[in-house]
Amino acid sequence: MLLFKPSLLTLALVAAGASISAYAADDVNTTETAEENIEVIQVTGIRRSLQEAQAVKMTSSSVVEAISAEDIGKLPDVSIAESLARLPGIAAQRLDGRANVVSIRGLGPDFSLATLNGREQASINDNRGVEFDQYPSELLNSVVVYKTPDAALMTQAIAGTVDMQTISPLKHGEQTFVVNLRGETNSLGALNAGSTDKGYRGSISYIDQFADDTIGIALGYSRMQSPNQEERWQAWGYPEDANGDAILGGAKPYVRSSELERDGVMAVIEFQPNEQFRSVVDVFYTKFYDEQILRGIEIPGQWGGGWANSGSTSTTVENGLVTEGSFQDAMVLVRNDINTRDADSISVGWNNNYIIDDNWEIEADLAMSKVKRTDIGIETYAGTGRGNGVGAVEPNLGFKYTGDGRYLFDPSLDYADPELIKLGGAFSWGPSIDGNMQDGFINKPEIEDELATLRLSTTYNFDEGFMRSVEFGVNYTNREKNKVDNGEYLTLKGYEIGSGDNYMLTVPDEYLQNPTSLAFFGMGDMLSYNALALYNAGIYNSLDASTVQPERSTNTWQVEEKVSTLYVKADFETEIGDMPLTGNFGVQAVQTNQSSNGKAVENVNGTLEVVDSYGEDDYLEWLPSMNIALGLTDSQRIVLSAARTMSRARMDKMNASASFNYDPNGAGGIYYSGSSGNPTLRPWMANQVDLSYENYFSDQGYFAIAAYYKKLENPVYNETIFLDFEDVIPGVEPGKGQGSFEVPVNGDGGHIAGIEASLSVDFGYFADALEGFGTILNGSYNDSEVRETADRDPIALAGLSDKTFNATIYYENSGFEARVSSRYRSDFLGEVTAISLSRVNVNVQGETVVDAQLGYDFTESGIDALYGLSVVFQVNNLTDEPFITYTGDDARHVRDYQNYGRNFMLGANYKF
Repeated sequence: MLLFKPSLLTLALVAAGASISAYAADDVNTTETAEENIEVIQVTGIRRSLQEAQAVKMTSSSVVEAISAEDIGKLPDVSIAESLARLPGIAAQRLDGRANVVSIRGLGPDFSLATLNGREQASINDNRGVEFDQYPSELLNSVVVYKTPDAALMTQAIAGTVDMQTISPLKHGEQTFVVNLRGETNSLGALNAGSTDKGYRGSISYIDQFADDTIGIALGYSRMQSPNQEERWQAWGYPEDANGDAILGGAKPYVRSSELERDGVMAVIEFQPNEQFRSVVDVFYTKFYDEQILRGIEIPGQWGGGWANSGSTSTTVENGLVTEGSFQDAMVLVRNDINTRDADSISVGWNNNYIIDDNWEIEADLAMSKVKRTDIGIETYAGTGRGNGVGAVEPNLGFKYTGDGRYLFDPSLDYADPELIKLGGAFSWGPSIDGNMQDGFINKPEIEDELATLRLSTTYNFDEGFMRSVEFGVNYTNREKNKVDNGEYLTLKGYEIGSGDNYMLTVPDEYLQNPTSLAFFGMGDMLSYNALALYNAGIYNSLDASTVQPERSTNTWQVEEKVSTLYVKADFETEIGDMPLTGNFGVQAVQTNQSSNGKAVENVNGTLEVVDSYGEDDYLEWLPSMNIALGLTDSQRIVLSAARTMSRARMDKMNASASFNYDPNGAGGIYYSGSSGNPTLRPWMANQVDLSYENYFSDQGYFAIAAYYKKLENPVYNETIFLDFEDVIPGVEPGKGQGSFEVPVNGDGGHIAGIEASLSVDFGYFADALEGFGTILNGSYNDSEVRETADRDPIALAGLSDKTFNATIYYENSGFEARVSSRYRSDFLGEVTAISLSRVNVNVQGETVVDAQLGYDFTESGIDALYGLSVVFQVNNLTDEPFITYTGDDARHVRDYQNYGRNFMLGANYKF
């Protein structure tokens, strides 16, 4: 029995495996004879991808969304995250101009999981969230987002699960060879000397079948060398001046030029000697290297009074914000920095399915996912003199608010003059042994994440009756994540530590480069040099930061999780009157053992030492789930889902490390402060209900509206406690041991609720004259209230946008293809990079990002020599939308204003 009666085209797409992984999706074994009734299906491009995605949605018992490639190696967007952001209830956050993480139903990356062919993936960041730009879209066939779970889905999460799927070569059913090549450029040009605004991306895919179609292979290789440019205004903050008005505390604006190199390899080997047995091995490997050149001028403002300037003057104040003024006798710091990220990831899976007889089948799945990442962040400093108050000054450095959150300055010095601006620390930012020794700094964090899984399951199919099948099995996962955080102070070799002299070094001519323009914030040109070459030339001495800052060692940790899951799921089908009712119900028993090794600063026999630290915990959670789909008519249905789900705590908060800092001034009576992780953190939990109405009025048209409610438990937040450090630290002066200590803990909870609607229309359904025109519209509204404890005010959930809206208008006919897509999300709490490459949450301003694409498929031209060739032209960020973050509740208090410009791509695809 079918849920309702989709067309023969839909059945054919499902029977052919469109957008469905045989071991990652559910409810897709539809009538095999449907394929025999159709000889040829002539659907291509956008419309085919929409039909395949719709086929997945309408045949699933759960609430899902899907994306299907328009052809081999051609997912609809440049990145997976951008494609996901066009789905109902899903939004993306940009990083360095690229969409790389997503929020599902208002919940950020911490609350969702990403899988490849149904298997959880290791992550290159400090947490669990997968950065999707790690995965070349050209090597993926489809993506399915599970918004509601069932008991057989091992990677449940409160927000949902994103499953990326490679192609099945046997289901593809024909020999195919595809080549893609695209060139790209950025509208901002090459902002830094030594950078480029030109790049390319290309891929090769080969699919074939052998031995009477019992063996299939799919091979793919992708390479990308993508430039990215950025003008970034970045503020330190907005303290109050003497009059109580908010004023610029300081700024670190710069221009960034980066080049991302990514190589990807995909291989699938499928063996199916008969109808009973199927075995698939798949491998997915990526190598990711990103090099960024950053040049800018750091300007201490109000917070620099007394050491970087002699005070501020306010000329204009608007609604409590100083919008125009100046800093007297101001000094600045010229920075030439280099950031690199080198990451390798590999995922290997082996799936075996054997049908014993008409009733029994068994499945075994073994997989491994591993990631290694090394970041290097090199800061190099230059100025007019060494240390606070030494060197040439700006008598009157004027500033003026631009109205969009940025400021323009009015300098009098020439910051591109190599005789004026020399290498050396312009401010006394160094460690306690010598505050003037810091001429630069290096951050070198390393991450390793390894995840191994084994799943064994058995399914019994009933011959008749209400129950269709029962599946039960066990899944075991072992995950270990390690972080090593190294840091080094850099000091010019000509400076003697502790001497107090004013040694500065003129940049050698061979390292000088063309000056960099900082006109976008009014500072003119700045001195530019090859910072990496200077460092490699050995002009600096380095000092391990952990030798003078014990807390540096405590940023190193290891977290391990061993998870055993027993599950049972029953599928059923029946009728209520003439309406088919199908679905499933089941339960998971999830046993977790978690542990962490770290470092802690402790008092050992009257001496401070960094010692090993360890913590562990174990717990059992029961996760029941139910999905029911009622077919109202041949094309309409209602889906009701209820489940208990969980999202594990961030791994960087589960570490066993602890550290402290000392403030000799005792601001607010607090001399000491400390922090630690918490290896006993429990997961966020949620009891959730989803209700969805879906109307599939054509093969390429549907309307859906869904509402959901999630009752949240165990929110993780940072709790601050106050204690006396006299018992912890030797030599504390009596009466000055008061301190605060911050530790992540589980709190009370709250809820998140929302509604989302989507509409996909092929206008040719209404009139032949409109054949080829269509639109896809969707929007969502979310609301939440989460409290750390019952007596506290609600907190903002990371990733929660109250409103999202997506619109695509397209035309596809006779080989021509055109589309314009727009995605909007309102303000939200996002995660960005902070000092020492750490990650912090900040308010992100709402944005609307518009992309456009034009193409032509010469297969439709009738020219035999061009058969299989198609061309495409794309513009990303068509309206040049900036990425803006701000502090507090005042959107004028901009922290970051990032301008990425427009990216243009021109390419060709050849398939034969």
